[in-house]
Amino acid sequence: MAAGNEVSSTYYIQHHLQNLTFGKHPDNGWSLASSAEEAREMGFWAIHLDTMGWSIAMGVLFIWVFRKAGKMATTGVPSGLQNAVEMVVEFIENLVSATFHGRNPLIAPLALTLFVWILLMNTLKIIPVDYFPELFARLGVDYMKIVPTTDPNATLGMALGVFCLIIYYSLKVKGVGGFAKELSLTPFNHWALIPFNLVLEIIGLLVKPLGLGLRLFGNMFAGEVIFILIALLPFWAIWLLDVPWAIFHILVVTLQAFIFTTLSVVYLSAAHEHH
Repeated sequence: MAAGNEVSSTYYIQHHLQNLTFGKHPDNGWSLASSAEEAREMGFWAIHLDTMGWSIAMGVLFIWVFRKAGKMATTGVPSGLQNAVEMVVEFIENLVSATFHGRNPLIAPLALTLFVWILLMNTLKIIPVDYFPELFARLGVDYMKIVPTTDPNATLGMALGVFCLIIYYSLKVKGVGGFAKELSLTPFNHWALIPFNLVLEIIGLLVKPLGLGLRLFGNMFAGEVIFILIALLPFWAIWLLDVPWAIFHILVVTLQAFIFTTLSVVYLSAAHEHH
């Protein structure tokens, strides 16, 4: 009985951590993957449909809510939605003004998009871990992970987007020569130490997107695993632990969105600085 419970628990954990994957097999073309082994075989061509679907859904929700708030905006007594949106916008404006020292009208909208989008994706974690997997199982879908930020493909994808902007603005603001000089003569301003500087600066540059993506993924994935482990406990223990952990995790999902946004703004600010 113990062995059966162990197998059942292992399957339960693996099932809830498995993405709904669609990809290309070398032998039989496009297909829906039903196991982690098949997903690995697909390699680069594997697409996590649940990650894509829920991240796009949260993006659409973000646009719809803010558009609705904008259309409802009034100079009189604001509605609850307008108040909430204005608080978020003001919070991001203060964050950008405190951490970004250049002039770029794109940074504040980018920071607002990153913060709200990541916050919405993270908040999906508060939904009980069995709810959507069981719902989609009844519809014939075997796997369904609804929190996109527990997938490194999503977090590293956003981090890569920020990294591309860092490189773009570094070249645009400083020029190719200025950016090359920054990489080769920092931190030691001597020609003999250029190779050493290049190694340090290039490693530091590449660590930025990795740190952004993996930090968000690691924290959210760890929280997801704990929720799954709590769901395996007896009924009384679930009520005793799940609610306090969910309340605590509300702080975590907000903090992780804030950290990702703040670091993105800081990195982009450094890309705009000539010195």
